[in-house]
Amino acid sequence: MKVFVTGGTGYVGQPVVRALLKHGHAVRLLRRRGGRPMELSGSLQEVEGDLSNISTLCSGMQGVDAIIHLVGIIREDKRRGVTMHGIHADGTAHVIEAARQVGISRIIHMSALGARPSATSTYHRSKWEAETLIRQSGMSYTVFRPSIVFGAGGPGPNFITELAAAIRKAPFVPIIGDGSSLLQPVHINTVASVFAQALEKDETIGETFEVGGPEVVMYEEIVEKITDRLNTRKPTVHIPLAVMEQLVKVLGWMPAFPLTADQLTMLREGNVCSAPNRLYDTFDVAPIPFSIPPEQLST
Repeated sequence: MKVFVTGGTGYVGQPVVRALLKHGHAVRLLRRRGGRPMELSGSLQEVEGDLSNISTLCSGMQGVDAIIHLVGIIREDKRRGVTMHGIHADGTAHVIEAARQVGISRIIHMSALGARPSATSTYHRSKWEAETLIRQSGMSYTVFRPSIVFGAGGPGPNFITELAAAIRKAPFVPIIGDGSSLLQPVHINTVASVFAQALEKDETIGETFEVGGPEVVMYEEIVEKITDRLNTRKPTVHIPLAVMEQLVKVLGWMPAFPLTADQLTMLREGNVCSAPNRLYDTFDVAPIPFSIPPEQLST
């Protein structure tokens, strides 16, 4: 099958592309202008463009059978016009319109665990907007909602490496609140595999899957595993939520600050699956327990 992939150069995207190639699919990858080409063996073609240009999307989609839509951001840059709504909702609308013009009916979309219309975070609300557009598109869709992802993937920001960067920079190991927020980390290989398999499983059409790992872990446990992997001897300091909220209000807009208001909200809410076994009952993937591979923190 020929597959058009958006967001295929990032942390989740590169493993998804590798999984598609391993399954024998031909991939046409949308790459931002000036971005570095991917060096992978297999039937891989790259086209330059972005989600704002429907005509470019149409050109890239010519002759393909399905779309895997992965593009997403975890931090806005409003000074450059980069917003959650613009990327997640408007970008998805452009992908759908291009698919309609070209005549593609199959799409597999990456949302996020916690996406819902009443969400406090802009991230989750905009992901819900994108899901709604997908469901109303008339296309044969499958939606995946991953929890936080761990494991060595492609380049780009992810929860584990950003948390590790904050621990490296701080004079102490910071833990927000009491550290009891519950999360369900899922391995990058699990995420990549289910995207590739969904192309071959017609029974996944019209379905939405939560994508989590086999374990629910506390936020503080994740910090401890990162600290052990970094072999740091810094003292651990719990930062009260009220203090962190004020810091985020003042400094959260700065790219160098490790946390945004959205990320603080999502961390406070926790992030676990309501039906964790459904994914493993549908797809041929083995549950991978949470760990911090050394290569994920090698930079």
